[in-house]
Amino acid sequence: MHDLSINQIIGYVIICGGILFDLFGVLGLVRLPDVYNRLQAATKSVTFGSAGILIGVFVYSGFTALGFKALFCTIFILLTSPVSAHAIAKAAHKAGIKLTDKTVIDLYQQDKSESEESK
Repeated sequence: MHDLSINQIIGYVIICGGILFDLFGVLGLVRLPDVYNRLQAATKSVTFGSAGILIGVFVYSGFTALGFKALFCTIFILLTSPVSAHAIAKAAHKAGIKLTDKTVIDLYQQDKSESEESK
């Protein structure tokens, strides 16, 4: 029988936490009402979940080639996901995709209106 080391157990726990965050992100994509809320779920939960899975792989495998690749991918995801989410949200707003009726305030529209008034 194969005994697990403490690093492998901790790696499994972190991977399971990442999978749980990914699950919550997927539920948010299915359940939330508009593109902006769905983008929030996809960006926050799925980014954190994917980073958790990759960090768990690093903890599990240690300072190996696989571990360093997992760390590199984690850094890449953490840097690119917020930028891409911002670009998608800005493009959706510019294309005129409406917010849900339950939205209380649209700060981006207010900023656009204020900047147009100051011209």
